[in-house]
Amino acid sequence: MVLTQITQSAVNCINPHCQRPYPQPWGNKFCNSCGAPLHLLDRYFSLKPLGAGGFAQIYTIWDEKTQTEKVLKVLVETSPKALELFIQEAEVLSSFRNSGVPKVDNDGYFQVNLVNPKPHQLPCLVMEKINGYTLEEVLNNSPQGCSEDLVISWFIQAVQILQELHKRQIIHRDIKPSNLMLRTSTPVSPAKSDQLVLIDFGGAKQFSGSVLRSHPTSTRLYSSGYSPQEQIRGGNVGPAADFYALGRTMIQLLTGKYPSDLEDGLTGKLQWRNYKQIKPDLADLLDEMVQDDVKLRPAHAAIIHKRLLNIASPSSQEGLFSRMGKSVVKSVADFTQSIGNTTLFIIQGIWELLLACLATIWVMILTSICAGIGTMIGFFLAYHTSLGDRWLELLAYQLPTLVEKQPDMAAETIVYGFAGSGTAWGLTLSGCFGQKRRFLMAAFLGFLGYALGWIACQFITTQNPAESLGIWILISLPLLSLGLGLRTHQIAYAVIAGLGSANLIAIFVRLGLELHLFHFSSQPNALNIFSPIGFFSLVSILISFCLSISYYLIVPCLRWLGWR
Repeated sequence: MVLTQITQSAVNCINPHCQRPYPQPWGNKFCNSCGAPLHLLDRYFSLKPLGAGGFAQIYTIWDEKTQTEKVLKVLVETSPKALELFIQEAEVLSSFRNSGVPKVDNDGYFQVNLVNPKPHQLPCLVMEKINGYTLEEVLNNSPQGCSEDLVISWFIQAVQILQELHKRQIIHRDIKPSNLMLRTSTPVSPAKSDQLVLIDFGGAKQFSGSVLRSHPTSTRLYSSGYSPQEQIRGGNVGPAADFYALGRTMIQLLTGKYPSDLEDGLTGKLQWRNYKQIKPDLADLLDEMVQDDVKLRPAHAAIIHKRLLNIASPSSQEGLFSRMGKSVVKSVADFTQSIGNTTLFIIQGIWELLLACLATIWVMILTSICAGIGTMIGFFLAYHTSLGDRWLELLAYQLPTLVEKQPDMAAETIVYGFAGSGTAWGLTLSGCFGQKRRFLMAAFLGFLGYALGWIACQFITTQNPAESLGIWILISLPLLSLGLGLRTHQIAYAVIAGLGSANLIAIFVRLGLELHLFHFSSQPNALNIFSPIGFFSLVSILISFCLSISYYLIVPCLRWLGWR
């Protein structure tokens, strides 16, 4: 880009409070709108915003001294901690000379004095502009994952960058696909020769052995899905935290799956090997890097680098006959595999279907039992303790007209609420949907969903009991589903649980089953409990079935279509 082309462009004001930051005439020293300096350090002109990152706004700027475009990072967050991290990033980058990180001159950090809306200083950092794309953008164009050779090439380059960082006692703490860039012209077909660059050093931190042993880190910073538990908890972190994040990043690049989507619901371990057939040595290395126990991860980057070189370059000392033998064996294996792939796929599909059916039956049985227990607890509390009377007083104060017409509503609300809590406990206890074990939250939203659904139905006048039942389901079951702690696609689960169960109820009604919301008499006896137990057990079976359909069929299809 030549200077004559640049001078025809307008200038962008970097004051975050400016009412009209663009366009400002080229050559102006100060903004016509807010009076902020436009010619920064008598050297830089801000051309256009590139976006926001963390606490900062990013701009493309023109450097009159070098006649090149660069990147300007402006801190817009005013907290002392944000300023500390910003200065820390400037110090790390200005002292580091490696093509794998953006270059920053020694005078790249400076502050701009502003007077509008009040006098203050705006911290700025000028760095090299990386012309290319992030690995996140590359992955968006390869939703099924990138090739093994490409990932190994990026893996090696990333480890080399970490070697240099860790030698300087610096950990990055935020490695993920969006913070790894390629100097490439297209994200569609990257090449092995494209250079990798690690960006966004806002969370970088100095470490030492004594610090790691004695003090927790002063700044709690992590990225969900990539950071290890010791970092999420705010504990002491070292180079092993970078290895963990890099391992999860490489697994995502290989499989195309977000790391959290690959976690086992009970153990939290990544179940990823079935998604991509790669060299066993590479898979073993990645599994070691993402171990929860810091001591089980590789000790330093040099070990990882050496193992990667061995993986990428098979031994050149093999004899001619040895290589020929391996070639023949590989050809036979490929031929055999091509014949057996279809059979293996069918067997695997049948096996997975069988496991899904068994899991569905298990969760339906467990949830119906817990729903029945919850119903009995609610019945006892509502009609054999003072809780029902106290709840009636509260509802009479809030909804006097409704309570006057439905005096038994308060006790029934308690029964409905505890039935919802029991159902939520059963679903959480089963662990069949990869959900978190949030028993209290699940029980609370289960109670709230069933109770609110019941109260809402009291305001709706309809002659068709099936309609009231459908309305109650559409209110209750989505709320219950949202409380289960499902790791992804919560909205999809909630919609499918509500609509699916409501449609199944409608089918049962059409088949002649008389299903409706139940009412108790003022003084029910113990025998009256069997009807609501049966009702709530049936509802729990329906929601279990719908969630299973969603987990084993619909959500995988949504992921395959690219919806995360």
